[in-house]
Amino acid sequence: MFQKVLIANRGEIALRILRTLKSMGLTTVVAYHAIDAESPAVLEADETIELHGSTPVAAYLDIDQVVEACRHSGAQAVHPGYGFLSENASFARALNAAGIVFIGPRADTIELMGDKVRARAFVAERGFPIAPGAIEDDNPATFVERARQLGTPLLIKPSAGGGGKGMRIVRDLAQLEAEVATARREGERYFGDGRLFVERYVERPRHIEVQVLGDESGQVVHLWERECSVQRRFQKIIEETPSPALTNKQRRDICESAAGIARACGYRGAGTIEFIYGASGEFYFLEMNTRLQVEHPVTEMVTGIDLVREQVRVARGEPLAFTQSDIAQHGHAIECRLYAEDAAHDFRPATGKILRWQAPAGPGVRVDSGVREGQAVTAAFDPMIAKIICHGATRDEAIARSVRALQDTVLLGLTTNARYLARVLRHPEFMEGRSDTGMLARCAEELRGTVSEEDTDLAIAAAVLSDRELLRAVRSVPAMHAAMGAWRN
Repeated sequence: MFQKVLIANRGEIALRILRTLKSMGLTTVVAYHAIDAESPAVLEADETIELHGSTPVAAYLDIDQVVEACRHSGAQAVHPGYGFLSENASFARALNAAGIVFIGPRADTIELMGDKVRARAFVAERGFPIAPGAIEDDNPATFVERARQLGTPLLIKPSAGGGGKGMRIVRDLAQLEAEVATARREGERYFGDGRLFVERYVERPRHIEVQVLGDESGQVVHLWERECSVQRRFQKIIEETPSPALTNKQRRDICESAAGIARACGYRGAGTIEFIYGASGEFYFLEMNTRLQVEHPVTEMVTGIDLVREQVRVARGEPLAFTQSDIAQHGHAIECRLYAEDAAHDFRPATGKILRWQAPAGPGVRVDSGVREGQAVTAAFDPMIAKIICHGATRDEAIARSVRALQDTVLLGLTTNARYLARVLRHPEFMEGRSDTGMLARCAEELRGTVSEEDTDLAIAAAVLSDRELLRAVRSVPAMHAAMGAWRN
């Protein structure tokens, strides 16, 4: 029964975890790099410990330093959030060796499900659906030929991959060997592991994932599905629940499959089983993320369950407080990821100081953010600034609230994708629930925004009117006139 928890993360997820921990009466410690010293999570923490590294990312990935921060602060548990060390089995083992609780699954489970090749084989052996494919490890000498025999289109993936890095789509078998070589180089560069596997690529696929929770006693439940098909370069930018693609039977089938996979690996804590869903209703296991997901708030909005709270309870050895029949979906929720990026120029990351930040508000609107005015957004980390989550009684109401929330968002000082996200939400394919993972690329021209001369004038006027020094100069009385005293003409 721990009382002090160290948060080994940053930004919006660190703040979101911190607030739930405080609501549970737990003492919070935030480990941070100097670049984040003025961030909200650091400012709101009960205690803080600075991490050092050759780069900010290196500091957050330093296992020995994080373990020492726990010892120094007296933290008895660590919440890793997502990214960084959240799916690192060595980190979980290092904490266990130091007598510190890892708020997440067992190290062996992280290792099994984090290796896409082993996870795929594990799932297939237990009778769950996987896409036809070929694994390099089975016989490296025949890998390319076995891949060729699957036919096109093919999707090449690094075994240790994630976030879309190293993935290549092959439609022409004449390009297969060159694409395999490119994918291997990218796998080695991003993950230090060049092993590959290929799958038959599902045309116009949809990305459906299922939230699962398990406890120490082996009880596993699902908290229904999320649709994450709106992606740019294999990275999600809009997520929603329930999925508009699924019938009630398909929803039950895919969710029960996810819970079955979690039971098979003895899963503990919060995790996500991801599937590729085809136009004919077929679905295949894609991967498991053994951590909290970026998009977890939409599940919280429709179920009313605080996933971080449940992670902490399970890590304390407590059983799940509910059974499957207790978990229902109420209404519809959509999450939009607000990024510091220029959607008009291939989603190029933007940097700069946040001069003005005003989050949207209103009925059904939740904003998870980890920034404040005056804070600099740099190229050191992922450019996500905030998550704007909107709930409605219906999907149409959730869309309308999301568009309005994006329009009400004020962030001055750098370029964001707010207007782009609003255009996506209003696009007929999304409105009608037909979006797939290729929608943004296919509809790129339709989604390209145009700025009118009137809008440009308004933006310039807003920028001028937000400059306090300029306004002070305009409103002040020149010294020569002030010396004249009161007078009238």
